[in-house]
Amino acid sequence: MREYDVDKTVKKVICNMCGKELKVENGVVVEGRYTCEYQWGYFSEKDGQIHRFDLCEECYDKITAGFIIPPDITENPELI
Repeated sequence: MREYDVDKTVKKVICNMCGKELKVENGVVVEGRYTCEYQWGYFSEKDGQIHRFDLCEECYDKITAGFIIPPDITENPELI
């Protein structure tokens, strides 16, 4: 969940799963988090809806640990 200032700068980001408030400095989240935004389409009961949520790194790890097939993970060469 996100809160914005009047000028649309990110003011607060809260993990939708555990409620932890993530650290924000000058409108930038400065700790690990996963952001999902998905627009449901045809053949879905949610057709036309857009769902958005944020997870802290710990909650992301808990969710993906329960996957039968783990997420594909690759290194970003720009960060090396």
